Amino acid sequence: MTEDCLFCKILAGDVPSDVVYSDEFVIAFKDIYPKAPFHVLIIPRKHIATLNDTGDDDIELTGRLFSAAKAIAAEQGFAEDGYRMMMNCGEGGGQIIFHLHLHLMAGKTFNA
Repeated sequence: MTEDCLFCKILAGDVPSDVVYSDEFVIAFKDIYPKAPFHVLIIPRKHIATLNDTGDDDIELTGRLFSAAKAIAAEQGFAEDGYRMMMNCGEGGGQIIFHLHLHLMAGKTFNA
């Protein structure tokens, strides 16, 4: 946990969020600035600033982000129609909150 990290504050329950999925490794909650009709952020419970900060011991954890995305897509009923997953890495890659997170978006057709 990092005291100044918004997502760590969400994990601690200090900042409210609309959680759609939770397990012992990750949680997913609705994005407050959605870019699609369905837009959630999937984050690990372990604070990792960026994908570049992952190590060999985080391989299973990063895979769990994608497993959660698959489960959420099925649960929400858009697995067959398709969905987009996106992860920004670093300031130059568009990352705003420096806690590893995967965007899961659905409910519209995405262009390349």
